[in-house]
Amino acid sequence: MSIEVNNETTAKIDAREFVDLARYVFDAMFLHPATELSITFVDESAMSDLHEEWMDLEGPTDVMSFPMDELREGSEGELAPEGLLGDIVICPSVAATQARIAGHSTEEEMLLLLTHGILHLLGYDHVEPEDERVMFTLQRKLLLTFLAGRTSRVGISDTGGPRP
Repeated sequence: MSIEVNNETTAKIDAREFVDLARYVFDAMFLHPATELSITFVDESAMSDLHEEWMDLEGPTDVMSFPMDELREGSEGELAPEGLLGDIVICPSVAATQARIAGHSTEEEMLLLLTHGILHLLGYDHVEPEDERVMFTLQRKLLLTFLAGRTSRVGISDTGGPRP
């Protein structure tokens, strides 16, 4: 597994925590051990540029996912093929605003966003209500299970989002 973390902001990022979460999700989704992922933390200006270029929407967003080899999850008996999963870009300042509203830490919000981003890279989406239910249920399960063994825990609501 190759998981690269780049912090292009002044925000304090515990790269190890994000690598640990990504590895956990990779294992839970039966991804090949040689799967590659890049996680980049950017400021609002850079995120705004990406948001406008790729989504034709103005202003910064919290997370964007850029799939590469269009990998899908494997199964217990059959790992997903080896490949480059893609890139996830997270904006800590947007995450901080969302975290304040939700009543938890910025790091907790960014862990949620990383889980969300990985699921997007694996083909999950939340445009339709049923797809949203499936994705957010899985997102919640992955994050809560990961955090169950950690000393710091994130409160997650039954809808899959952070609990205030």
